[in-house]
Amino acid sequence: MAARVPFMAAAGLALVVAGLVGLVRMGWVLPALSPALVARHGPLMVSAFLGTLISLERAVGLGKSWAYVAPAFGAAGSVMLLAGLPDLVAAAVFSAAATTLVAAFGAIYRIRPNRPNAVLALAAAMWLGGNVAWGAGVAMPLVVVWWSAFLVLTIAGERLELARIRTRAALAELAFFAASGAVALGPVISLATAPAGIAVTGAGLAGLGAWLVRYDIAWRTVRLPGLSRYIAWCLLPGYFWLIAGGVAWVLGPGVWGGGVYYDAMLHAVFLGFVMSMIFGHAPVIVPALLGVPVPYSRRLYAPLVLLHASLVSRIAGDLLLWMPLRLWSGIANVVAVLGFLAVLALTARTAGRLSSQK
Repeated sequence: MAARVPFMAAAGLALVVAGLVGLVRMGWVLPALSPALVARHGPLMVSAFLGTLISLERAVGLGKSWAYVAPAFGAAGSVMLLAGLPDLVAAAVFSAAATTLVAAFGAIYRIRPNRPNAVLALAAAMWLGGNVAWGAGVAMPLVVVWWSAFLVLTIAGERLELARIRTRAALAELAFFAASGAVALGPVISLATAPAGIAVTGAGLAGLGAWLVRYDIAWRTVRLPGLSRYIAWCLLPGYFWLIAGGVAWVLGPGVWGGGVYYDAMLHAVFLGFVMSMIFGHAPVIVPALLGVPVPYSRRLYAPLVLLHASLVSRIAGDLLLWMPLRLWSGIANVVAVLGFLAVLALTARTAGRLSSQK
């Protein structure tokens, strides 16, 4: 367990710095952050933080020592980004991490050859494609399309395995894979024609969001007490954010790449969907990764509510061109994420103290 702590620490530091540079990109002044670091908000959030954690989770699940090469490369890439090494070097290291993750999912698929694991392997391949594109000099807004596919397909593949409890209808599965195919195909198309690729990806995102709203077991678990209900309340709003973001991508590829409307389109997916999923799954994943108990606490709802409320106000500020609302909403976004980490740490510390007293 202790050997996993450096991976978690590197990912956590990347998350904190990504949040701070995100504020600078919005207009806040934080002199301690260099311009080069500010430009790395996306890589820090996706590859350094999420890529490292997803790789570590899969390595633990597979139980093979070679699979830990992926989070090791992810942590190394995180340090390289924070240290200011060239993008090409960091992209190469993250590509090595993604390649190992693809191999890990291939091994998992050989053990359990089912559709969810195939989707998860495809998701890892999208991370690899995005890292290679980044290293090749593709513009970051197009790299982000690849990385969004990585994260959304990872979450969708995990939820598919649970959703199969509710339905085995061939039509439902066809709809899922049609939407997943669009999410995976869109980034490839974007390399040739960006507007078409963004629109295709957006259609897939909206389709997956609608599918999850219809079939995910969260509608059942939201009626249960404790942690099950909390997780459901993380998942369900996230699905609606995914639909909204996907529709925005379909309608707005002409403004993709910069500005307040791009900010709204991007963060509906990355904060509204992806971060909400992290809030929901962290109380389950952290104990599995570190062996630290994280019992359910009603305090977890506070950062969750703040996350969604602040995202609503941020997008309102974007659409209305109301900069003060947008700026302060960005602060609230960061407070929600850091507050969530603080609640997790406090809950785990309290549980450990009570356990030691027994």
